[in-house]
Amino acid sequence: MSEGLRERKKRETRLRISDMATGLFMARGFDNVTVAEVARAADVSVNTVFNYFPTKEDLLFDRQDEVVELLGKVMRERRPGESAVQALRRDFLDALDTGDWRYGFHEGSDAFPRMISASPALVARLREMNELRMEALTRALADEADADPDDLTPALVAGQICATLHTLTTHAVQRVLAGESVAAITPDLREHADRAFRLLESGIGDYCARRTE
Repeated sequence: MSEGLRERKKRETRLRISDMATGLFMARGFDNVTVAEVARAADVSVNTVFNYFPTKEDLLFDRQDEVVELLGKVMRERRPGESAVQALRRDFLDALDTGDWRYGFHEGSDAFPRMISASPALVARLREMNELRMEALTRALADEADADPDDLTPALVAGQICATLHTLTTHAVQRVLAGESVAAITPDLREHADRAFRLLESGIGDYCARRTE
C-alpha cells in the first residue's frame, strides 16, 4: 500500500525535527540545547516536538526501537543449521566490513560517544537501551527454543552475547576517541571478534540452532 499524503508529511516532519535536534546537540552538547530551541530550528511548536518525541532523549535516540530489536531480529532470521551465536557473529562482522552503524562503530563515530559521555541523561538512556536489547534477545531466544517459562537459559545466553558485543564496541569506540582511525582499528577488532565468538561458541555451542529441512 502506498504512503498517503498525511503519513508522508508526518514522517517528513518527524525526520526534520530529529535532524535539527541532532545537529544542535552535536554542535553544542545535549545538555546545552533546549527543546524550545529544537522547535524553533525545525519551525514547529514545542507541543509538536513532544507529539513526535515524548522525551528530549528520544530526539537523539530516534532509532531506539530498531537498535533494541536488532539482535532478536538477526537471531530469528538466522540461516538453517545456524545457531544464535553464529548468526550474530556473521551480522557483527558484516557490519564491521561494510561500515554500517548498527553496532555503534563506523567511520566518524567519535562525535556521538563524546556527546553521550558528556551527558548523564544520555549515559542513563544508553544503559537502559542496552538492558532493553538484552531483554528483547532473551524473548527471541525463548520463543525460538520453545523454552519453558522457568528456563533461565535464554537469559543466560542473551547476557553473554550482549556482554560480548558491548565489550567489543566499547573497545573500538575507546580507540577511536583516542585518535585512531576506523580503518586502523578494524583488522584488530575483527580478530578480537573472532576470538570472542569462538569463546561463546565453546560455551553456548549449538543452542537454538535452526533445524535443517
